[in-house]
Amino acid sequence: MEHFYTLQGEGFHAGKAAYFIRLGGCDVGCVWCDVKDSWDASAHPVMTADEIVKAASAYDCRLAVITGGEPAMHDLHALCDALHKAGFRTHIETSGAHPLKGAFDWVTLSPKKFKAPLEDYIQQADELKIVVFNNSDFKWAEEYAAKVKSGCKLYLQPEWDKKETVTPLIIEYIKKHPQWQLSLQTHKYLNIP
Repeated sequence: MEHFYTLQGEGFHAGKAAYFIRLGGCDVGCVWCDVKDSWDASAHPVMTADEIVKAASAYDCRLAVITGGEPAMHDLHALCDALHKAGFRTHIETSGAHPLKGAFDWVTLSPKKFKAPLEDYIQQADELKIVVFNNSDFKWAEEYAAKVKSGCKLYLQPEWDKKETVTPLIIEYIKKHPQWQLSLQTHKYLNIP
């Protein structure tokens, strides 16, 4: 769908320079998705892995974040291999609804209620990011926190359009459950693409 050089906006790697590769195609359909135009893969140009890596290599950073849409719908072996060959770390941000097909250095799992992640996939997460839309999401978050591997980073992130309502709830929840951390979409606050 698009690719661009920016700063990682949220989660464990927030603030780091990163080359974002946003793939078209999504069958999860989150109601709050801020890139719904990514859902139809056929609406976007097709690029080879080498073309993407060439564009990414024009910048100094060697961190590539593969996102979507739902990037795990695609076989990403060739892209990951090409990125690794060029010296990049490969990160993926996914709902976990499809098996990973590629070699990733960091997996951010953001499960969605609309299409549950695959059980085998949950153990691959380095970072669990739960988007909090309402109060019931805390119980749901704990269900996934109990399933991830030891050492997985746990984040609660306010849904952007409900941030004024849910951020205070998240803060109070984290104060009572300090194994969680707050993740904010800093790129939106700072108008970073």
